[in-house]
Order: sequence, then structure tokens, then C-alpha cells
Amino acid sequence: MQQEHIDAGKAIQKRTGKTFYLATRFLPERVRHATHVLYAFFRIADEVVDDAAGVDPAQQRAQLEELREQALGDREPDGPVLEAFVELRERYGISDHEVDVFIDAMATDIDTHRYETYADLESYMRGSAAAVGVMMTAIMEPEAEETAIPHAVTLGEAFQMTNFLRDVREDVIERDRIYIPQETLREHGVDPAQVERLEHSESFAAAMEAELKRTEDLYREGVAGIRYLPEDCQLPVLLAAVLYAEHHSLIRAQEYDVLSAEPSLSTARKLWCLAKTRWHWHWNRDPEAVFQRVSAVPTREPSRHGPEHGDGIPTR
Repeated sequence: MQQEHIDAGKAIQKRTGKTFYLATRFLPERVRHATHVLYAFFRIADEVVDDAAGVDPAQQRAQLEELREQALGDREPDGPVLEAFVELRERYGISDHEVDVFIDAMATDIDTHRYETYADLESYMRGSAAAVGVMMTAIMEPEAEETAIPHAVTLGEAFQMTNFLRDVREDVIERDRIYIPQETLREHGVDPAQVERLEHSESFAAAMEAELKRTEDLYREGVAGIRYLPEDCQLPVLLAAVLYAEHHSLIRAQEYDVLSAEPSLSTARKLWCLAKTRWHWHWNRDPEAVFQRVSAVPTREPSRHGPEHGDGIPTR
């Protein structure tokens, strides 16, 4: 990749993904530069539907199809990020399928604003978070790639769920979207109209608590696979997990009220997470053990049905 390609991707990531950007800075150069480009590609596609006020849905779909064609090499890439993504896709053997399912997931956001069940939401994340996890794993080139990928997919879903739970207020106000499954709201006696009006209640807090716990199971499964990544990539991925999960501490501190104010990590808090993660990593290179010590995810009680992590395949 040319330096202008890397710089273009880096600028987009630094502007739109500050938490992940901090973790990315600790990746080895061979992976860091590629990550800048991947993240920028993801954001370009995401912004077609997220920053589309007043844009006709048909036009949004047409823009996504243009991106698909450029990303797959069927049309001349428009700009340095797309040029670099095409090069990365070919260099690391990223399949056309991963590009397709990612673009398809972005298209879902055009006209899907509610998810009835968690299975429905999970199906959406299979295209968004899962594709991101697969592509990130590809550029890291782990020896045990087939073992690492299921965990990478799960960790990507954990990151996305944290974003959904953190951004409830923003998604309602700016996009009329609610990613908390409707069945979860009903199970806890929450009228979806209450969320639309940004009215917090004990019932909504209970629904948030349930989804936080579900998400924390995803973190545990995802972090269990960090050991399958190259050694020079393990700490940065672990740091990303710690930083994203730290939002759960903020959500709990404001009693699950993400409707009145969006929880946001301060720079000082991010740096504290970085410092304690690096310190524990210096003494113990076990990603799961360090995550348990420093993250906001509570330690899970040992299961009576056997080991938490068996063959590397998520079990939810």
C-alpha cells in the first residue's frame, strides 16, 4: 500500500473510532496499516446509511452497490481507501463472500429499525461484526486461523453489542433505530414507545442489565481466542476488548440510564485501562487471565457442565 492510502484510512479511523484507534496503535506495523484501511472501508460503507438524512433509500442502496463493485474489483476504485482495500483483499485472500455479507448488512440498516428477537439481531451481526472479525483475522495471519476465526467473530459481536447498548439514545434520536431486541423489552415490561420517548425506568434498566450480561458472555468467548493470534497482536486485541467493555462499567454507574445521557470514556479513563492492561500483561501473558483481572466484565461462576472454553467454538 502507498503511504497516501494508509494516511487516508488512518485519518478516518482517528476521527470516527477513537477507542479502537487507541488499541490499533499497539499493533505491529504490518497489521496496523492494514487495520487503518479496513476500518476506513467499514466506516465509508456505514456512513452511507448512518449519515443519510434526507437521502432517498434507493440512492443509498445504489451507493452501497457501487461500493460493493469497487471493493470486489468490478469497478475502478474511487479514492485511496477503496484502492487500498482492493489490494488488501487480494493480498490476504479475503473472500468475495465476506465483502458481500458486510455490504448486505449495511443495506439492512436502510429499512430495518427494530429487531424482534436476539436471533434476528444476531443474524444482522453475522454480516457486520462477523465479517469484520473474519477480515481482521485474515490480516493478522494466525497459524491456527480456523480456530481463531470463531472467537474473532464472537468478539466482534461483543464490540458491536456494546456500541448498541451505549448508543441507544443516539440511535433513537438520529436514526430512529432500537437495537435492543423487542422481545427483551417485552420480557421486562418495557413499552418500545417509552424508549422512543427516551423515558428511563426500572423496567428499562432491567432490560439493559439482561443485554449487558448476554454481551459479557460474548466477551468471555471472544477473549478466549486471543491466544490463537500471533504474539505481537495479542495485547492490542486484548486492549480493545478491555476498552470496549469498560463502557459497561459506565452504564452500570449511571444505573443503566443510557436514555438521558450517552456514557463516554474519558481520555484519562482510557489511559488508565491501557496502563493496567499493559502492567498485568507484563507479568502474565494469558489473555483470559488478564481480561478477568482488569476488565469491567464480572468473572463468571465456573459451569457445572465442564470447562468454559472447550474446542474453540462459541457455545451460546
